[in-house]
Amino acid sequence: MRLTGRRILVTGAASGIGLAIAELFLREGAKVFAIDRSVAALESAGAQLAARGDAAVLAVDVTAESEVGEAMVHAHHRMGGLDGIVNAAGIDLQRSFADMTSTEWDKVLAVNLTGPCLVCRAALPALQESGHGTIVNIASGAALRPLENRTAYCASKAGLVMLTKAMAIDLAPFGIRANAICPGVIDTPMFRASYESAADPRAEFAKIMERFTQKRVGKPEDIAFAALYLTSDESAYVTGSALAVDGGRAFH
Repeated sequence: MRLTGRRILVTGAASGIGLAIAELFLREGAKVFAIDRSVAALESAGAQLAARGDAAVLAVDVTAESEVGEAMVHAHHRMGGLDGIVNAAGIDLQRSFADMTSTEWDKVLAVNLTGPCLVCRAALPALQESGHGTIVNIASGAALRPLENRTAYCASKAGLVMLTKAMAIDLAPFGIRANAICPGVIDTPMFRASYESAADPRAEFAKIMERFTQKRVGKPEDIAFAALYLTSDESAYVTGSALAVDGGRAFH
């Protein structure tokens, strides 16, 4: 029960990595306020989370500053404060740089980079009040080593890592720690879509696996446990880090 008494807001919590984090945090004793833009997915996830502990859900678009602000008011009212943020909401875009439109670029950066910034800004007063606030941003291994045909995605996730490091400096005087996690390939709907749409899905999957030392796809729980460490007091002397949880791709 490493998070007993902690009040944590998790974005992108209706599926994949965000849902796994919300579930694990509940098992570890936290109160969780789960937000996601998908109302349908939240309906299913909400019941799943409520069965595990003290959880509330709310449909929020993290790119809409007004919605994010309202979500913080709801979270503060529901949980009596806020001790931590996990930004897990994100989208992918497979497009060559030559074919990518400015609209696509703007959309990816809005969700993957501006969204976490808006959430952290809105949560800042509550995190300052907490006195031991934590921020965990789910970036990507693509922030450390680029991928082909994913210019916008790579740029957004690299920006998120640097945003995390910059926040770690600025927020240290308030007792707030900020860290990022850089996952490898994780078994989520977003990852499956990245190769199942290929002309030869099996060949595409094999090509992806060549990048990794560990020849397996990670589980959402692999990232959830890393987020647990960075949110708990066990990482009290860790801030500004970009933790690669990627089956060895960062050095392979």
